Amino acid sequence: MLIENKRWAALFSHTGSEIVNISSSIGRVPDMIITNNTPGSERIHAGIRDNMYVQKKPTVMDYRNVLQDVDIVTLHGWMRIIPPEICKEYKIYNLHPGLITKYPELKGADPQKKVAEEMNENKYTNIGCVIHEVTPDVDEGPVLAESSVFNHYSGEKMITDRLHEMALDLWIDFITTS
Repeated sequence: MLIENKRWAALFSHTGSEIVNISSSIGRVPDMIITNNTPGSERIHAGIRDNMYVQKKPTVMDYRNVLQDVDIVTLHGWMRIIPPEICKEYKIYNLHPGLITKYPELKGADPQKKVAEEMNENKYTNIGCVIHEVTPDVDEGPVLAESSVFNHYSGEKMITDRLHEMALDLWIDFITTS
């Protein structure tokens, strides 16, 4: 198991629900849960407890302060670019909701929106997620796991919902079998 006997930090910018669902499925909560949401934000999933807060745009020092003594970092909708120094100092994994192994143009923000915008042209015959190592260049780290399905979905919401399901399954498999 990827996190067995390791100090694990999970970072999120949205609700943290993915972390709650993963934790419930694998029977292990991250040692640290870190968000850049405003303290007390109602966006944060009720299942997230004892999380740490960093500023909206964390500095290198902010990352070092919260990640000290951590072995593994996972990103769950962390909407910030990790500074190069931090990428080099820590083992960081990110799930990207775009099948960048087949469609490299889906790197970066909102790949599900890009897929939905091209629906009429059948450009994206498959949708999927990848887990990759985080490196200084955005979505450029080695892909370590991926999942894809035929794209028969219509609209951004359907695509996003399916990618959320796939993301959860991919994280669980990655964490428990790596």
